Amino acid sequence: MLLILYSCIDPFSPPEVNSDASNLVVDGFVNIGKDTSRIALSRTQNTSVLAATFKEVGAKLTVEGETGEKFNFTEKGGGQYYLIPENYNQSGKYRLRIRTKNGKEYLSDYVAAKKTPAIDSVTWEHDKVRNAIVIKVDTHDPKNQTRFYRWKFEQTYEYRSAVFSALDRDLVNREIIIRKDNIDRCWKTFSSANIALGSTIKLTEDRIKDLPINVVPINTNWFYVKYSILVKQYALSQDAFEYWTSLAKTTQGTGGLFDPQPSQVTGNVKNVADVHELVFGYFSVLTEESKRVFIEPNLGIPPYAMIWTR
Repeated sequence: MLLILYSCIDPFSPPEVNSDASNLVVDGFVNIGKDTSRIALSRTQNTSVLAATFKEVGAKLTVEGETGEKFNFTEKGGGQYYLIPENYNQSGKYRLRIRTKNGKEYLSDYVAAKKTPAIDSVTWEHDKVRNAIVIKVDTHDPKNQTRFYRWKFEQTYEYRSAVFSALDRDLVNREIIIRKDNIDRCWKTFSSANIALGSTIKLTEDRIKDLPINVVPINTNWFYVKYSILVKQYALSQDAFEYWTSLAKTTQGTGGLFDPQPSQVTGNVKNVADVHELVFGYFSVLTEESKRVFIEPNLGIPPYAMIWTR
């Protein structure tokens, strides 16, 4: 019976997933605070392609205000574009214009600038049931004007190599010497991959309290020496929040029987000459707030616990 049932199952590859279409992806925002704005341009590709993501180079990016002001991005290579802090109108509206190297022009909708409230605190707790560290964030807007939030973060952890190296090579004198500097102390940093969102639209007070934004299992061994997380907070418009919510459901909440079905999520950037062309990404204008915390819970397995046998 099992053989018969298995023989009835055929692989199915939707044409949308295997499409060779190369659509523009816009990732970034304009920071109207005191930091540099960064926008990355890339192209979609077939899921079976193992090559690195195709970067959109040679484009011209301009931020245009409703009252006529213009600010030009500078290309830094690899599809990365930067804009140094400018004198923005904090209550104005801006849009993004993109001219690609092949002559296509893209425009975003005009979006209102949003001021992000400060992060009140970033806390953590050891969840013994899941055996993981849960990172939580607290924030509030005393003016009750934000209501929609998004968070990104960068994680850095310190670790020790399992094998200690006490000797070094003197290339000039061609001899083995005692190493002057220890090289068993290392750090690794990487950015968040999940989309963390929060809303107070159904609350009387614009306050986020103890919202989990990251869960790290103890068995990763990131917490044995020292761990640090830099949390970045953004105030979103309702349209931007709905975009990121849909994207999170599509990319993070699929795979199970009762999970949402994958769907196409597009943002507020369009091709000027062809509004039917798919463009991915949502352009926002806002300020960024951040807070870093260090954690030393001494949880995990020491590197010297590994025993080498023959």
